[in-house]
Amino acid sequence: MGQPVEREGGAAAHSELPPGQRVQRGWPVTHYGPVPKFRPERWEFRVFGATADGEKHCWTHEEFTALPYKTVLADLHCVTKFSMLGAEWGGIPARTILEIAPPAPAVTHVMVWAEYGFSSNLRLADFASERAIFATHKDGELLTAEHGFPLRLVVPHLYAWKGPKWVRGVEYMTADRRGFWEERGYHNIGDPWKEQRYSYQEEPGDGPEL
Repeated sequence: MGQPVEREGGAAAHSELPPGQRVQRGWPVTHYGPVPKFRPERWEFRVFGATADGEKHCWTHEEFTALPYKTVLADLHCVTKFSMLGAEWGGIPARTILEIAPPAPAVTHVMVWAEYGFSSNLRLADFASERAIFATHKDGELLTAEHGFPLRLVVPHLYAWKGPKWVRGVEYMTADRRGFWEERGYHNIGDPWKEQRYSYQEEPGDGPEL
């Protein structure tokens, strides 16, 4: 395993919680719908949409988990107002996917797709953060099914819903489009330090053009 990296801004910058959050002991299970059954022989990770070469890129579970493994030390902030501090997430950095399956120059956003058609949209810059990671492990142990095994996205500087559990692929987009929770009243960006919880809080430019 790789070495944990320093938290963004250093540990001192995270000595306070984002507004409205409370420290959580343990890790509650929060998700919508049932836990999917993992079938490794059928599992595939796809990168599609506006790729640089115009092609769809696919990996089996064995191929994907063979990509370079890194660790990130980061907090997890849930929009339901709990925060889990100082977790070590292990997996494949989002930047690795951008390097081996690059987006076209016109791409501005990504849609992360998960089981059951669940989706979450992100600005390309958020997805490309050096701390965004497709996690397979937490604190050195495989994720449990309830917490997203075999793969969940963690984007530490955004609320946790922006990083779906049970991820199956990434779509490169040349214009923004709302994901599952964003279509149901949650903020299009989801910055916990700005307490961007709900869509009614959005400022001009925060969401897709109508």
